[in-house]
Amino acid sequence: MYLAINIVGLLVFLLIGFLFSKDKKNINWKAIAVMVVINIILAAFLIGSPVGRRGVQAAADGFVWLVDASAKGTTFALGSWYNAKNLNFICSALMPILMVVPLFDILTYIGFLPWIIKWIGRGLSFITGQPKFESFFAVEMMFLGNTEVLAVSELQLRKMSKARNLTIAMMSMSCITAAMVGSYVEMMPGRYILTAIPINIINSLIATSLMNPVKVDPAEDTIVTVNDTDAKKEPFFSFLGDSILGAGKLILIIIANVVAFVALAALIDKILGLFWKPLSLESILGVIMFPFSWLMGLNVHDAWILSQNMGMKLITNEFVVMGSMTNKIAHFDPHFQAVLTTFVTSFANFGTLGMIIGAFKGLVDKDTNNYIARNIGYLVLSGILVSLLSAAMVGLFVW
Repeated sequence: MYLAINIVGLLVFLLIGFLFSKDKKNINWKAIAVMVVINIILAAFLIGSPVGRRGVQAAADGFVWLVDASAKGTTFALGSWYNAKNLNFICSALMPILMVVPLFDILTYIGFLPWIIKWIGRGLSFITGQPKFESFFAVEMMFLGNTEVLAVSELQLRKMSKARNLTIAMMSMSCITAAMVGSYVEMMPGRYILTAIPINIINSLIATSLMNPVKVDPAEDTIVTVNDTDAKKEPFFSFLGDSILGAGKLILIIIANVVAFVALAALIDKILGLFWKPLSLESILGVIMFPFSWLMGLNVHDAWILSQNMGMKLITNEFVVMGSMTNKIAHFDPHFQAVLTTFVTSFANFGTLGMIIGAFKGLVDKDTNNYIARNIGYLVLSGILVSLLSAAMVGLFVW
């Protein structure tokens, strides 16, 4: 019965995308059908097949290996503080960023990562029938992050229509950054996090194709590049120093956001408790998200817990939910673990919304920026829809 509900839930989530479509008549159903089939096959392979499971587990173990290597630096700097209970979140979840971010930056510096992104993007465009830049952008986000990719895509964004810019803004709500995976696998089941990453990429294309279908002429289906062959390359150690400083700033930003959001949520709960003691932010959000949670194929009790975490993640961020569930998630059944981990593996929250709007404000003309700002609801819904679709697809194969 629960599997049937999960299947119905997947269809309902696709229906929601159709109902909120800006142009239902121009939806490319063939491309959407191809992408849905690809994603389901991909989820089945990564989760349901022995080869896929071993591959994902090996990747997860690889990130754990990176985290263990980064612990050498943390131990050297913090000494006996490293195992202090009140520093577990900082040490195990955030300190690895200081090594993983520079590692990915080094791969970018030597040209390896851009090469990988280019060819995966081209392959994705060919298979799914989506425009080249949208496919390229989806792959770039997986490795580099949403705001970083927006910043380096300024020339492309300025040449595209405001409708295509809205598509890019919607997609920006659905990614994570590969450099953060090492932190995530320390808190949640790594095999589901690594499965969610490619699933999210294709689902971001599905969600935007449903909600904001845009026809792109072949002449416009190009990727703008900057000819920088004459530009002087920054010295490696200067580049590496900037990367490490950037990683340090990122850690401080995450700590500030987690502390602020958790504190504000507690304050809101206290205020709501003045009116009625059982009332809390989690209970309100739980009610809103419960129907979608139940459609994941869970019993009522687990669906209620999942819905509270889903809502909290959207209001705060994935780190808050992962941190609160680290020591609890192993006590739930595998299906719950899969759908919760997959759902929270994205940057889709209101904080990210502000970052995207701010980024576009400095990258595109006023008319395009205003158009995106008027469609904030589509950005939020797109991020939620991608997380729901990914969780439902992964959940089909974990019971």
